[in-house]
Amino acid sequence: MAGVDVVGGDEGRALRGAAPHELFDAVHELLLRQHGAHGAELLMADYASARLQPFTQEPFTVESLPAQQGPAGRAFGSQEPYVAPGRADDPAGPGPGGVVVHLPVSVRGDRLGVLSVTYAAGAYDRSRLGPLQEVAEALGHEILVADRDTDVFLQARRARRLTLAAEMQWQLLPGRSCSRPEYDLGAQLDPAYAVFGDSFDWSSGPDHLTLTVNNGMGEGIDAALLTNLAVSALRNARRSGLDLADQVALADQAVFGQYHGRVHLAMLLLRFCLDTGEVQVIDAGSPRVWRLRAGVVEEVVLEAQLPLGMFEDTVYSCQSFRVLPGDRLFFLSDGVYDVLSPGGERYSLHALARAVMNTRLLPPSQVPRALLEELAGHRGGVEIVDDAMVVCLDWHGRPDPGPLAPGGEGQ
Repeated sequence: MAGVDVVGGDEGRALRGAAPHELFDAVHELLLRQHGAHGAELLMADYASARLQPFTQEPFTVESLPAQQGPAGRAFGSQEPYVAPGRADDPAGPGPGGVVVHLPVSVRGDRLGVLSVTYAAGAYDRSRLGPLQEVAEALGHEILVADRDTDVFLQARRARRLTLAAEMQWQLLPGRSCSRPEYDLGAQLDPAYAVFGDSFDWSSGPDHLTLTVNNGMGEGIDAALLTNLAVSALRNARRSGLDLADQVALADQAVFGQYHGRVHLAMLLLRFCLDTGEVQVIDAGSPRVWRLRAGVVEEVVLEAQLPLGMFEDTVYSCQSFRVLPGDRLFFLSDGVYDVLSPGGERYSLHALARAVMNTRLLPPSQVPRALLEELAGHRGGVEIVDDAMVVCLDWHGRPDPGPLAPGGEGQ
């Protein structure tokens, strides 16, 4: 199939030129016309990372699929293409002898969903796989751009309506996973459709990763407004080039100036040096860190400082520790580590270590969902009463840069 084009030239222009709400229509036409497909379907990962939602122009109208089961779930979980025979009971399928190629749709490790492309009998061979992966990759990037101008892809991710507070919180998040050669990140909030004040944020630069984990007071809109103020203040300070302590001080002043100590926000702010693994950290409240290193699970004990907004002009100071290649870090809210079993045992006492070990072979993008499912078992059916947030970081590091060139800067 040497004549099959990848997404570039006229194909790329066709996708970029499509109206935001008609992006998948353009992809569908491209797959039929240029790639010999019989049909195609886009499945979007829902907010809970538990279901794959078929993309339609009208939300909540089509039954979703489990995100970790079936051929599409296999592609989503492994982040690798999976070719499956067509289903004989599917009237819209490729017919006898046809196949369905399930392709992960991801952007820099953030798993958006799956593109399922059907081929009639004899129309598919392995030479088509590379170009199809190019289409899926381009689709992921174009969805992120289209999200600025249309709601159709955001609606497709919803198994049901979000509360207003959840809408505000999800709009604040950077994504649910991120990958670079130095690290892999994954994060998840529960209950996904009615979250309160928990949030996370990250920013990747050429030499550093900045990670924030927040736990705001209150419920509903009040909690969402508090978290939005604090995260926006931290971003403003970070983008102004302030150091870690000054970033927290500015956010602390913003929260106190608005609420005058009536409410506060617990926060963990970390800055990882990609060259050395040195971590600067400010612990301003309840989010905590656990580390899996060489098969041993242990809490990273930090010096707790005052939450943001509790008092005027609080002074914050940095601590430091170091991560090593192969380390896995967990950043957890109190809605995880403080949850009690029916017998009164805290999750962090024994169950957390078991869950960490049980999920050690999963990639970070899948670990938060798996831990939250284990947490539900620990609760023993008791209804969740607080946000539960899990952020998982695998640290790979980067090779020693060696001697600096003349005029270079050290860390």
